[in-house]
Amino acid sequence: MSDNVNKPLHYTYSGVEVIDAIEAWKLNYRLGNVVKYVARCDHKTNAIEDLRKARWYLDREIEKRTNESLANFKGAQRDV
Repeated sequence: MSDNVNKPLHYTYSGVEVIDAIEAWKLNYRLGNVVKYVARCDHKTNAIEDLRKARWYLDREIEKRTNESLANFKGAQRDV
């Protein structure tokens, strides 16, 4: 019997539950969602939708890290 709250089938199709991997790898919210959507895309009805969601979260993470890098670079330039 499927339990869509505690053990949804699209999260538990293998020996590793996605949440356990995300927590073990200490991923932040955005990267955790990337892993979640990629891992389950072939186990739901619309793989393309889940891959687009993964890309959306990945783009957010890239934007955040780019902005942080630029801010750190500008801060380092002021200190020189």
